[in-house]
Amino acid sequence: MLTPLEVEQLSNEFEAKTPQDIIKWAVDMFWPQIALSSSFQTQSTPLLHMASQIRRDILIFFLDTGYHFWDTLIFREQLASDWHLNVLDLYRDTRWDHFARGRTRTLPLEDPDLCCFLHKVQPMQKALKDMKAWISGIRRDQTANRAHAKILELQPDGLLKVNPMLNWTKTNVQQYREENHLPAHPLYEKGYRSVGCMPCTVAIGLNDDERSGRWKGRGKTECGLHTDMFQHKKVAELKIDFKIDTSEVKE
Repeated sequence: MLTPLEVEQLSNEFEAKTPQDIIKWAVDMFWPQIALSSSFQTQSTPLLHMASQIRRDILIFFLDTGYHFWDTLIFREQLASDWHLNVLDLYRDTRWDHFARGRTRTLPLEDPDLCCFLHKVQPMQKALKDMKAWISGIRRDQTANRAHAKILELQPDGLLKVNPMLNWTKTNVQQYREENHLPAHPLYEKGYRSVGCMPCTVAIGLNDDERSGRWKGRGKTECGLHTDMFQHKKVAELKIDFKIDTSEVKE
């Protein structure tokens, strides 16, 4: 295990490394207790492509929230098949099924933070419980929150989060996609530059920020995977942040 000081030193050194260098280091260091997460949208393809070329059988987590565009699920299947990816779908805890099914249409709109916590944060926390490292595809140019991220981030529970794409911009992503002839998400050319769940994603203009179509008009820019929310394991710990009463469910 790396000490916090070693993590900081390596993170600073990796600022000058390529994403491929960082991914290879992480895989060599933590295999087999390492996994990659992906939303399988257009901007996700470079990381998936790089990682699969470094280690074909690396485990890839996909959060199946139940709210995805059908196009996303088809694209996920296409890439998994064409690139022989080792994808594992993650779902919400079954304890929340009755609560969530009764609010299928309203939950994403009435309380998007709670919806993300149930369908993204908790499933990812559970999946990463026995892992030592987690590779994510976040970039500093995406949101104000991500602008302050580090390439290596040691979590309170000892998990090391690895962000190899952090220094890349959307121009770098586009260039890599073109050079390697990577496919685009079916909705990309229809104005969906960043694709999340269907109730919380809209098409945007050519000159708009690529994530401006996510949770538009709701004062929300992150699902919680890459914020302080990820450090909380139970809904009760964040009850003050949620609008819907969840007391009917025993965690």
